[in-house]
Amino acid sequence: MGSARIAILSAVLLGSLTAAPTVTAQEEGVNVTVTITNLRNSDGVVRACMTRDEDRFPRCQNSDLGYRVVVPAGEAATLRFRNVAPGTYAIALLHDENDNGRADRALGMMPTEGFGFSRDAPVRMGPPDFEDAAIEVGSSAVQQTIRMRYML
Repeated sequence: MGSARIAILSAVLLGSLTAAPTVTAQEEGVNVTVTITNLRNSDGVVRACMTRDEDRFPRCQNSDLGYRVVVPAGEAATLRFRNVAPGTYAIALLHDENDNGRADRALGMMPTEGFGFSRDAPVRMGPPDFEDAAIEVGSSAVQQTIRMRYML
């Protein structure tokens, strides 16, 4: 191919690339922003899950109806779940101080790491019910403040 022909082809291709309209992906859903208070230290990570699956709350494992976010604890003053579909959700937080991917317990029962739930749902002899932590996500952004709690 001659250099003149390459130059013309390049100009046509570049022209078509620069002349093409800019297409912006539309975000589906809304953002849910969680402000975390009472975080004991900046060790490890904060694991957050938000689910519509009542049977999988608060662990959210194997749930197709949820969202997960993991951030370093030192940066965990605010978390964001992005592009959340409308529905009823509950949020659970774990301050995984040793970053081992699970909630550590003393004597098999007492949590040794921090936790928190949407709506500051009460904790009695175990995690709260989905209904106690449930929040509604509609067509506008949602803000939640979740207080971390530590038993030990």
